[in-house]
Formats: sequence, C-alpha cells, structure tokens
Amino acid sequence: MHRKLGQRSLAEELVGATGQNQRLEKIDGLMDWGRIAKVVGDIHGASEGQPSYPPLMQVKALLLGQWYGLSDPMLEEALGDRLSFRRFVGLSLEDKTPDHVTLWRFRQELSKQDRDQALLAEVNRQLEERGLILKRGTLLDATVVQAQAATPSSKDRNVVSRSTVDPDAHWTHAKGGMRFGYKAHVSVDQDSNLIRRAKLTPANVAESLVADALICGDEQAVYADKAYENKHRRKRLRAQGVKDRILHRSHKNQAGLPYWQQRRNALIAPIRKRIERIFGTLKRSYGYVRVRYYRLHRNATQLCLLAVAYNLRRAAVLTG
Repeated sequence: MHRKLGQRSLAEELVGATGQNQRLEKIDGLMDWGRIAKVVGDIHGASEGQPSYPPLMQVKALLLGQWYGLSDPMLEEALGDRLSFRRFVGLSLEDKTPDHVTLWRFRQELSKQDRDQALLAEVNRQLEERGLILKRGTLLDATVVQAQAATPSSKDRNVVSRSTVDPDAHWTHAKGGMRFGYKAHVSVDQDSNLIRRAKLTPANVAESLVADALICGDEQAVYADKAYENKHRRKRLRAQGVKDRILHRSHKNQAGLPYWQQRRNALIAPIRKRIERIFGTLKRSYGYVRVRYYRLHRNATQLCLLAVAYNLRRAAVLTG
C-alpha cells in the first residue's frame, strides 16, 4: 500500500512561476512516467502497516540526488525546502518529505530486486522510441572509480589485495598511487552518446570479460580498444552481422602489426575515443571519481541510476 500524495495547494498556485526549473520540467516531459512506475510499482507496496511513499516519487528523488550531487541526508533537506524539487517528484507543500533512511532503503530494494537494470532498460526503450538511440554503432570502454575504503599503509600493500571494510574493492592504479577501486564498464550509442548498458565490477576484472554483456546485439558495429580483442568475439560479431571495429594488438612472437592493421586502427580510434567524453562528464559533472558506498551491489545500483540520470539530461539536450 502506497500513500496518496496531495494536489497542488492554493499557495502553490499563487506563487506561479516561482520555484520553476526549466531543465527539470524539460526532463519531466520527456518520459512516460507511468511506464516507469510499472517497473518499480510493487516495491514497498505492503498491504498492512504505514503506507509507503510511491516508488516512482522515490525514483525521481534519487535522480535528483545524482544530478545535484546530494547525499541522502542532503536530498531529504533539499526536498523539504526546494519547490522545484517537490514539483518534479510530485510532492505538494502539504506532503511530508521522505527521510534519508526511507530513500536509502528504497535504493537497497532497487538493488535486491534487480530493478535498477530494469529502470535503465525502460528509460532507453522510451529514448529509442523517440529516435534518439540510432544503433549505428556501440562504443565499449571502462573507467576506474576509487572505492570509499581507505588505502592501507605502504607496509601492508604487498600482503593485502582487497579492502577489509569493502571486500569487493580491489587494488587499482590512481593518481597519487595505488588505491582500492571498482571499474565501471559501459556501452554507448555512437551517434547520441547515450549509455545503453552499464556494469560495475571490482577494479581487477579485465574489460574483455565484461564485453559480451555490454554488446546489445542490435547495433550495426561495435567499437572498442585493444583490451577487448578476442578472436571468438570477432567471430560471433561476424556471425550476427555486426561489424567488428575492435582495435588489433600485437600478440606474442609478433614483430608489430602489419600495415593494414595499423591503418585500420588509425581509422577506428577517433570514433572509439568518443566514449571518453562520457567518462569525463560523469567524473566532472556528476562527481563519479569515487563511489559513494561500500560493497559492489550498492555501487552497481548507483552506476545504473547515474546512467539513467545522464541519459535523461543528455536526451533533454538532444531534443532541444
């Protein structure tokens, strides 16, 4: 059972344009939120006890947290005093604001029930219906994200391979030396720069092991760097009618690449590198230099929400 949210009050009508946020209103108009509500609609829908907040309202609240870099306590505070935020999530002035524990628990349920990936998939279906995902090519890549876990002292680094407080985080190279971290693997639509799939792993997982889970199967071509080269993957792509645009690399006992492979790499590289802009945006604009939580499943949900938030903001730009 979910609580009913109130209608806009007379006071809200009187303030008129006050508290409006054009970017949020643009994003709000992009989606059929009813379809998204169906993806999460039965979360916390108990028939007994205190009615919970509507799941869709909480999804939209979590997206605000991604766009504005807010922790759950900060998001609770912002929902309490920012009229544009309340309008976006569907809270009237009289409605009680969900506290940060409620938001935390809802995010946990998204993870436990695998609704985070379903949420990203539904948003992308709607963006595809709008003609924004063109499928001419998919770009694959990964970026390292630091863990919340502290780095051990130098004397322990030779005997410690993972964090004791966050066992899912593994060693990785970062600015300033070695850090515990994760690796965010994404596939991006070539023309729109929209994220199609996203997967988080410990930092020591090789890109090639995740590649097949990122390939959608409906694209015309797949672009990736040398780390993704695999003869079986190339064969599968050809069998599916997908153009292989994965860079070649030198193999053992091979004295460099033949000229045709060097030339091919040079033509593919500029297209493949476009995905690095997305990582730059996620790190600069969304603060995705360090994960927010301990444990893989929590941070994987954050990555999905981040991909949804990025795609919605990107779609707002693409649609003018």
